Amino acid sequence: MTTLPFFPPDLFEQDRQALLDIVHEHGTGPSQKFILGERTAALEEALKASTGAKHMIACGSATGALELCVRALGIGPGDEVVVPAFCCQPVASAVINIGATPVFADVDPWTMVMDPEQVPSLITERTRALMPAHIFSIMADMPGFVELGKRYGIPVIEDSAVAEGAVLDGVPAGRWGDLGVFSFFQVKAFGTAGEGGMVLTDDDELAEVVRMLRNHGQDGRTRFTHHRIGQNSRFDEILASFQLHRLPSFPDRLERRARIADYYTERFAPLADRGVLAPPAGRDGRCYYVYSLLVKRREDLRAYLSERQIGTHVYYPVPLPLQPAFSPWAAEGRSWPNAEQVSARNLGIPIWPHLTDGDVEFIADSVCEFFE
Repeated sequence: MTTLPFFPPDLFEQDRQALLDIVHEHGTGPSQKFILGERTAALEEALKASTGAKHMIACGSATGALELCVRALGIGPGDEVVVPAFCCQPVASAVINIGATPVFADVDPWTMVMDPEQVPSLITERTRALMPAHIFSIMADMPGFVELGKRYGIPVIEDSAVAEGAVLDGVPAGRWGDLGVFSFFQVKAFGTAGEGGMVLTDDDELAEVVRMLRNHGQDGRTRFTHHRIGQNSRFDEILASFQLHRLPSFPDRLERRARIADYYTERFAPLADRGVLAPPAGRDGRCYYVYSLLVKRREDLRAYLSERQIGTHVYYPVPLPLQPAFSPWAAEGRSWPNAEQVSARNLGIPIWPHLTDGDVEFIADSVCEFFE
């Protein structure tokens, strides 16, 4: 077992007793309501206050949240949604699952996020949404995508699954698009002891539709009256309580991640001429859910760090349009050279907030020593 794993097994160790108390409280409480109750509503209100969003709709996962967004926009068979070629698979599966077609756009070769300059050539009369996604440390160029959305009259779904707490040009992640998405998956920056997600929007009509869709098409007022064909993507009351417990300390955890990233980026800057590219420096538009380098000798460095008991992680080693599941939707004759390059070169190193300063220095020293 690695001494410094990429994702540590003790993410919630300091919250262990609080979680046990919460489970007991709900399990012995008089209401016995375990989904979409008062605590879920309280979490939605708390995140509305912290982000400024008009509506927050908690749901079962961020994957489910993306599908709720696509469905809420009325997208279906024959429609197209522009998505990144290098990303987690739900950006494509959420589109395919409702019968629409993902159109894969190449990414920026440094930041690894979908490149807005690649998008205009992909827009057709069938395009119904743009779905940029924030990746690892970097928010996508949301001003660019918002401008494209306005120019072509196309809604923007902002996949902020990894970026809760990040801010770009004074606007929180999730607030740029017509709809936004957060993830509470265990290892995310605001992860929980299980699954969960959130849809953000300032649009009253979209919010009403999403709320119905997450609960079998019911409006929450009259049970067993179904206004739409919905799904079960409801949020858990125990996890809502747990997230409310952890919310006050979330800014401190984000700041710790950002400080670690600042240190890494400074240490790795001299390695640029040796085939190592660190994320762009700075705090604006940064999320630091994962700190991922681009490394030409990735497998060699990974083996070296493993020998020193430092865990690493390779994300998305094959771009989405080249995956067996998604290749039927990949346009014939198209290529995604930047996506292929970052798939072959990205290497994540530990950035979890309870790393000690000594741990962080040891990790940075190890990376630098490999290239000396």
